[in-house]
Amino acid sequence: MSAATTAIPGLGEPGQGGPEQGCPQQGTPGREGGSARFGWALADSWTMTRRELAHWARQPVEVLVNLAFPVMLLLMFTYLVGGGRGVEGDPTEFLVPGMLALTMAFGLESTMLAVTQDLGKGVIDRFRSLPMVPGAVLVGRSTADMLQSTAALAVMAGVGYAVGWRWHNGAAAALGAVGLLLLLRFAMLWVGIQLAMVAGRPELVSAVQILVWPVGFLSNVFATPASMPGWLGAVVEWNPMSATATAVRELFGNPGGATGSWAAEHAQLLALLWPVAIIAVFFPLAVRKFARLSR
Repeated sequence: MSAATTAIPGLGEPGQGGPEQGCPQQGTPGREGGSARFGWALADSWTMTRRELAHWARQPVEVLVNLAFPVMLLLMFTYLVGGGRGVEGDPTEFLVPGMLALTMAFGLESTMLAVTQDLGKGVIDRFRSLPMVPGAVLVGRSTADMLQSTAALAVMAGVGYAVGWRWHNGAAAALGAVGLLLLLRFAMLWVGIQLAMVAGRPELVSAVQILVWPVGFLSNVFATPASMPGWLGAVVEWNPMSATATAVRELFGNPGGATGSWAAEHAQLLALLWPVAIIAVFFPLAVRKFARLSR
């Protein structure tokens, strides 16, 4: 690594600015101790989060579309197409938890577009020249996305309740199910951020987004693996989306169409391991890719 990219005491980390960039020497993250640096990281990340939230107020139609699309799918599969094939019991109680899991894959194109637009407009380069923690941009983007995902879950749960879905295992289990759903979203989010930086341009986002759809639809969201051909059912059971859908059905006390396979019997374990594995791969890839931008 060259001297130009090495952190110099008193000048901050690479990309955080310094006196040579016209930034004040006092109070920059590079000069503070560990606790102060953590405080800077939180402050910078919250600033970036507020920036993303401000976009919601300026683009309310996009926010509403992201909330309405999974609701329309739920209503379509509940009343028109039919879901829960192969399930003993109320198909609505099978379908709604699966749709909650599938919702965690929706809306990624908004995050991907935001990242590519910032890259194309040079906004990222501006941020990198400021005395701020470089990762705050990604943290702010991911925090805003998680807030929107939480709102989407609340809307979907309300609509599901209206069409007859109920949970039966108490508040603690329900909160555990919500936690697994948000963990899956967090993992999918870093996949989207990495793919967006690889794509680099907004016009390529639609093509890249297509890669996410097989994960969502090649799952047990709409039908049980037992109702599928043997080879397809085996593939479906090991899908990360299927693990989360099965796990939240168990936690909500809803019918799951259990097949007796190892994946089905250990769905809650897989619902933890799959997202953690995805984050372990794509989080460092995204951070490394972001650090190399404009170098």
